[in-house]
Amino acid sequence: MGAATGFMRGNVSLAVFDSGQGLPVLFQHGLGGDEAQVAQTFPSDGAVRRITVECRGHGASSLGDVRPFSLRMFAEDALAAATDRGFDRFVAGGISMGAAVALYLAHLHPHRVAALVLVRPAWSFTAAPANLEPVRAVAALLRSHPIAQAKERFAGSQIGMEVRVNAPDNFASLISYFDRPNAVAFASVLGDIAADGPGVSQAATAALTVPALVIGSEQDAIHPLACARALADTIPGASFVEVAPKAADRARHFAEVQDAIATFLATKSIRSLFSS
Repeated sequence: MGAATGFMRGNVSLAVFDSGQGLPVLFQHGLGGDEAQVAQTFPSDGAVRRITVECRGHGASSLGDVRPFSLRMFAEDALAAATDRGFDRFVAGGISMGAAVALYLAHLHPHRVAALVLVRPAWSFTAAPANLEPVRAVAALLRSHPIAQAKERFAGSQIGMEVRVNAPDNFASLISYFDRPNAVAFASVLGDIAADGPGVSQAATAALTVPALVIGSEQDAIHPLACARALADTIPGASFVEVAPKAADRARHFAEVQDAIATFLATKSIRSLFSS
């Protein structure tokens, strides 16, 4: 993982990672994630130049003072950083929240986004989806209880126990929110984003005209396979790949995700979008 450089948006310092050469890709992390999460997911080889912007409150980026947080805010931050780095037209992609950011950009800035890569999306066509209720529960507890007590209450709650049994990988991620150095301040990010949506209706999604890859898996309560399938079925001509669940085999999961992304980006139809 290379070093980040800073990019200012108002009074917010955003950490931007820029690596490789070739096909321009803006690829964003999930809620609570950072560049390390992207590096674990995105293929490291191939003729690709990848930019990742750590969203406000994530990684080395500051929170700033604008509230509420929103997917639109994060998307416009990422687009501004990409523009600053000379990205005119690019592949937009991401994991979970990053997938929602990419979908927003494809809809609102179609002249900038040439293709889409949506990995384990958590949103389809509505804001505050039911699958993000565990995240909203974590945020509410962090806002109302001391951190240790909030963590204990979540672990012992019905929603916490259900996630632990059915999707242990999700449970580990949810519990990690309580252990963040900025846990209390980050509760605002969690609550705001989990109550938000990319603002792209099913009709608008069906009107997209870019090549798209959608990746999903079973055993994932926060990123239901049904959500990935719904997006793949709605985006015209989208490719859908189901990978091994992270909860069952992490190594296989990441290997299959990287292979799917690498295969998609290497296709002639994608490369031809950027040929002079």
